[in-house]
Amino acid sequence: MCAFLSLKDHAHLVTAECSAIELLRKNAPSIAVFRRGRQRLILVAEDGEQGVRGGTPWGKSPVPVEFAIRGVSHVTITVNRLNPTAAMLTEAMGFRQTGVYTLAGESPREITIFATGAGGLGAEVHIEVRPDLPRGRAGRGGVHHVAFRTPNEIEHERWHDRLADAGISVTPVIDRFYFKSIYFHEPGGALFEIATDEPGFTADEPLEHLGERLALPPFLEPHRARIEAGLKPISGAPSGLSSQ
Repeated sequence: MCAFLSLKDHAHLVTAECSAIELLRKNAPSIAVFRRGRQRLILVAEDGEQGVRGGTPWGKSPVPVEFAIRGVSHVTITVNRLNPTAAMLTEAMGFRQTGVYTLAGESPREITIFATGAGGLGAEVHIEVRPDLPRGRAGRGGVHHVAFRTPNEIEHERWHDRLADAGISVTPVIDRFYFKSIYFHEPGGALFEIATDEPGFTADEPLEHLGERLALPPFLEPHRARIEAGLKPISGAPSGLSSQ
């Protein structure tokens, strides 16, 4: 799983632990959901909060439009120490610290908020400091990386150069067909990606038919049979959808 935020016109989802726990995040009603694999997801009510405009819910979903997920609210990163990660966010990536709140529960925890652009929904990174926990490892139920958006290749190259000039070890630009990406680690160990919006997922199929079949970039097309063999059917999917 990767969570999407934006460095410009930001995107908008949420992350919580399937038993549910009601909680308050920045005074916004939220529900923490624990799913199999222990991936933590939090459904956050917008409740009038300003931020990046959410997406348009899918009209064929069994979930009523007024209750649909519209984007990424924020991403929360757990680190051993705040200052090194805060320095990267503010000095290299243009974020600013905008506040602190306490995550309620059996063991209340303090969360520091960093915002980009106008801030608010879809434009925040939340940092939780937990020196008592071991360093995270990649595995089932975990989030592989956090991807930040930038609109085009020119801006993308500027981000690459800015990070490199700041002494951050950043990958060369990688062509993913639907977008181009660079990757780097923040001091706490979380993997960050910056990806272009262009050319987008309409590069090989029209917008009105997105999601009707398994679309693969050209470099993965030779492996289609093996990839499809490893996929599990989505129960309750609307009729008329296929992976072919």
